[in-house]
Amino acid sequence: MGFKLENIATETSTDVTKGPERSNIWQKEIALFGSTFSNKRKEDFYTELSVLLKAGITLKEALELIQEGQKKEKLQNFIQDMAKSLVLGSSFSDTIKDKKEFTEYEYHSIRIGEESGTLTEITKELGSFFSKKNEQRRSLINALTYPIIILVTAVLVVLFMLRLVVPMFQDIFEQNQVDLPWITKMVVAASDFFTNFGWWLVIGVCILLIVRKQLFKNPRIRGFRDWFLLKIPYLGSFVKAVYMAQLTRAMSLLAASKVPMLNSIELAGKMIDFIPIKEGLDEINKNILQGNSLSKSMMLAGVFDAKMISLIKVAEETNQTEFIFERLNHQYSIEVQQKSKLLSTLLEPMIILFVGFFVGVILVAMYLPMFKLGGVLGA
Repeated sequence: MGFKLENIATETSTDVTKGPERSNIWQKEIALFGSTFSNKRKEDFYTELSVLLKAGITLKEALELIQEGQKKEKLQNFIQDMAKSLVLGSSFSDTIKDKKEFTEYEYHSIRIGEESGTLTEITKELGSFFSKKNEQRRSLINALTYPIIILVTAVLVVLFMLRLVVPMFQDIFEQNQVDLPWITKMVVAASDFFTNFGWWLVIGVCILLIVRKQLFKNPRIRGFRDWFLLKIPYLGSFVKAVYMAQLTRAMSLLAASKVPMLNSIELAGKMIDFIPIKEGLDEINKNILQGNSLSKSMMLAGVFDAKMISLIKVAEETNQTEFIFERLNHQYSIEVQQKSKLLSTLLEPMIILFVGFFVGVILVAMYLPMFKLGGVLGA
C-alpha cells in the first residue's frame, strides 16, 4: 500500500499548533454524547459508507444514500453539506477537516485512504474503531448504572434520617435533659449541619455539575483527576485498560495504513483524552527521536504494561507491528469486559456495607441515650 505522506508530519504539527480551536476539538472527541455526530452515529456512518463503497457506488452517491436514510433533518443537512463539498471539488478528507464534529485522527485516516486507494478498508476500520469504542462505553455504563442507583438511594436514606429522624430524637433528649454519648453528639451535629446548610450543599453540587466541563478543560485539573483515577485500586487499572484498548485499536489502523511510527504515535495521542497515556506517548516520541527503539521508549515512559512492551519488542524484531497491535487490542478489549463485570459485582456489596454502616451508626447513636432516658423516666 503506497501513498504520499511526505508532508504529514509538517501538516500534523501545523494543525496542532493553530490554536485552541483544534485543541478543543480533540478534548471533546471522547465525549461527543448528544452532539450532531456522536460516536454512535459515526459507527453507523462509517460502516454504511464502507458497505456502499465496496458495492462500487461512488463516494458522492454513497453520501446521498446515507443522507436519505437519516430521519432527523439536522443530520440530513449535515451529510448533504459533505456531498455538496465533493461536488465543488473538495476531497473527502478536506471536507471533514473543516467540520468540528470530526477529529484530526479521522481526517488523517481518510486522507491516507484516499492517497493509498484504500478508502473502503479505512472506512471499515473506522466503523470498527467506533464500534469498539461504543461497546466499551456501554460496558462501563452497564457496570456502573446499578451501583450508582444503589449509592444515590443510600445517600438519600442517610440524609432522610439525618434531616427528619434524628431531630425527633434530639427534641426528646433535650426535653428530658439526657447526657448524650460522644457518638450521639456527632450524629446530632451532622444533622444540624445538614439542616442549616443542606440546600447550600445541593446548590453547590448542581453548580459543580454545570461547570465541570469548563473546569476539566484546565490541563492541570484534568491531569490531577486522571492521575488520581489511575491510583485508585482496581478502578484505575480498569480505566487504563479502556484507554489502552482505544490506543491499540488506533495504532493497529495506522500501522495497517503504513503510517510512519512517529506520526502514528502523534495521531493516536491526539485521540486519547487520558493525561497519563498522552504524556507517555509524548515521552515515547522524544525517546524515539533520540534513537531509542519503540519498546525501549515505552519502557522509559513508565506508563505502559510489561506485556505490551514485550509484545512490541517482538513486533519490532519480526516486523509484525499491525498484527501485534491487533492482538493487544483484542486482549485489552477482553480485559475491559471482564473488569466491567467484576466492577459491578464488587461495587454492589461495598455500597450495601456502606449503607449498613451509616444506618447502623445512626441507630446506635439514637438508641444509646434511650437507655439513660428509661432510667430518668423510671426514677
